[in-house]
Amino acid sequence: MYSKILVALDESELSRKAFQQSLSLAQALDAELMLLNVVSPLEAKYQNTVSLIGSGYHSSVTNEAAEAEWQMLVAIRLDYLQSLIDLAENAGITTDLIQEIGQPAQQICESAKERQADLIVVGSHGRKGLNELIVGSVSNYVSHHVPCAVLLVHQH
Repeated sequence: MYSKILVALDESELSRKAFQQSLSLAQALDAELMLLNVVSPLEAKYQNTVSLIGSGYHSSVTNEAAEAEWQMLVAIRLDYLQSLIDLAENAGITTDLIQEIGQPAQQICESAKERQADLIVVGSHGRKGLNELIVGSVSNYVSHHVPCAVLLVHQH
């Protein structure tokens, strides 16, 4: 049925729930997990870095500080993913780590296609209407732009 499950992850509680569901599925189906994290400069956590880079203040100190902050944030995400890989591998699941930089929705679709995923597991905040238009919906975009099944994990 499903042999390659791509799980889109960030550090949210919803993402943790998506990981747990994908881990259960992988165990039941003897499937491989591919844990994907997309680091986006537009995320709220990275706004200090983006504002430093885009402020027009281009001293080497500012650029070095921004680069150091960016590298630290990327490393934090890698550590988080490694902790999830350890959990999956301890459960006997073959697991791969993927970290990309860019827009989450597009990167999830691209990674799924490149790695020939049969299923994508992604959290859904359930945004609708104007909120979805303004904030966007990664899960909605993904579900309409990939050739494989998508499992949406809802907050509640």
